[in-house]
Amino acid sequence: MIKVFTVPLQEDLTEFTQFLWQQQVPHRVVENGEFQALWIEASVNPEDIYALYQMWREGGDLSQMQFSVLTVEPSSGAGQQRNFLELAKTAWFSTSLIVVSIVLSFAIGFGDNVELLRYFSIADLVQRDDGIYSTGLAGTIETMEYWRLITPIFLHFSAAHIIFNILWIWIAGTRIECLHGRLPLVVLVVFSGVASNLAQYWVSGPLFGGLSGVVFAFLGYCWLWDRLYAPKLGLPTALMGFMVFWLALGYSGILSSVGFGSIANTAHLAGLVAGLIFVPLGKRLAKAKG
Repeated sequence: MIKVFTVPLQEDLTEFTQFLWQQQVPHRVVENGEFQALWIEASVNPEDIYALYQMWREGGDLSQMQFSVLTVEPSSGAGQQRNFLELAKTAWFSTSLIVVSIVLSFAIGFGDNVELLRYFSIADLVQRDDGIYSTGLAGTIETMEYWRLITPIFLHFSAAHIIFNILWIWIAGTRIECLHGRLPLVVLVVFSGVASNLAQYWVSGPLFGGLSGVVFAFLGYCWLWDRLYAPKLGLPTALMGFMVFWLALGYSGILSSVGFGSIANTAHLAGLVAGLIFVPLGKRLAKAKG
């Protein structure tokens, strides 16, 4: 997102932000000490918003103003890179999920480096001549290694798998983080990550990983939010159909045959359910203004 202006905290921006939501301009008002700042999505021209604010402060009647959302059209690759970096910096938690996933997935050699993999799996692994054995979830609880309940989300076992996941984290995660604030996103990641990991462990044991459960939670959260509340997160209305279709593909075995490896279908389903039931709590935690 892009910061448009900063004003004293006592200045009432309610009328102005309500007008922006009416015009479908995604934005946030962030309070910092004695000041508050208006941020808008990188696709909206900040100069237009600031000019509109100036007219309003000078007594202009917003209801009489003719306004349409003007998006920024980068004239070069440099402009696109600048917008990308702005969003990556603003939605730094989503960016961190992507970076940590890439680093750990390559570090474990997409599953080949068992010695490193064992520190991040849901239960400790022991490699022997006749195979890989696990201490089980009971061992995780007994040794109080509770980080294992969440860390499998960062482990991926194929390039196709991690590319798919980080793409959706970028699309949906940054949107939630920018419009609702970081806290709802962090809680949703932990809630859906632990839920999907435990569900997948229950059906397949400890050798699994990936952000897919969290991705399905993000998509389910966005889908249901846009049908219950405003302002909208703005993901496509056909999203639920896509998710159901993808789940069906996973259970059919087709995805495994085209390079996605063994699919953690139960994690997908558990993540989707977690995202749907998280919406009421997300509403309470959200910092979206308007």
